[in-house]
Amino acid sequence: MFSLLLGVAHPINVAAATQGQMPIKIEQMSPTEISPPPPPALAELRREIDRIDEAMHRLLIERGEIIGRLIKTKRTTETGSAFRPAREADMMRRLVERHSGILPLDTAESIWRVIIATFTYVQAPFRVHADFSAGEPAMRDCERFHFGFTVPLLGHMGPAGVVAAVAAAQGDLGLVPVQGSAGGGAWWAALEGDAAPKIIARLPFVEREDHPAALPVFAIARPHPDAIVKDVEMWSLRVAGWGARPAQALASLAEAVVVPDRGFDGAALLVPVPQGRPLDEITCALVNAGASVRGQALVGSHARRYTVTAEARPVPAVR
Repeated sequence: MFSLLLGVAHPINVAAATQGQMPIKIEQMSPTEISPPPPPALAELRREIDRIDEAMHRLLIERGEIIGRLIKTKRTTETGSAFRPAREADMMRRLVERHSGILPLDTAESIWRVIIATFTYVQAPFRVHADFSAGEPAMRDCERFHFGFTVPLLGHMGPAGVVAAVAAAQGDLGLVPVQGSAGGGAWWAALEGDAAPKIIARLPFVEREDHPAALPVFAIARPHPDAIVKDVEMWSLRVAGWGARPAQALASLAEAVVVPDRGFDGAALLVPVPQGRPLDEITCALVNAGASVRGQALVGSHARRYTVTAEARPVPAVR
């Protein structure tokens, strides 16, 4: 002990210490007692956020520059809507597939929708005509979610006004609720002519519970050939002898829109026919159920419907 006080190091007899001459206590720190590294300073985290924000803005500017070159390259007088639903539906599905983290999917989807719609508008300015007759707030939410605030929005009280406005314009787009509106009648009959506008999309592209723009709508436009996607064809049918049996037969095959037409037993149908299913399957089912098909016309098509599972993965809808 005296030698230790003098600062002179001598070997310690551990055996003697254990016999009571010098008790020794050896302690070892547990991993949990080791101090963790200090968290990043708040200012440093904010600098990282600023760096990411600046990078995102620069990428948007770069995207705009590419769109500018694209416009100069095309130098075209294309007719028809600049809306490309086939490409956009695919982009939305890929976004869902790669999405992760705490950012809500709704936010990511709405950001991309505004980016896509705005740059489409920059390439070829267009307006969106929307049917407000079934409820203006829901339709406004749908239009703003998918097209943002840059694209002009014009409201109409009924689908007929929407179709007429789109038919009179070169590249405008129309939105009509899938289930139509009270008193709308068979509005899709105005789409039957070869030169008439057509259904080119069904929105939202990816369906899920609690979607902020969940109102199902058809997008109508004068389609450019690049815009046509035939995953689901939309057919206008006129039938006589409509009743419970034909209605049940049709319901087992398709989610159709049905309105009375021309007489007490007549009906006008808007029928989705998925690729790979012949229209004859539906018309034969109607005839076997006691109805007669008096007319049929193709009035458009759209991409397959997709829903999002609990794991946020897109899967094809049943029909």
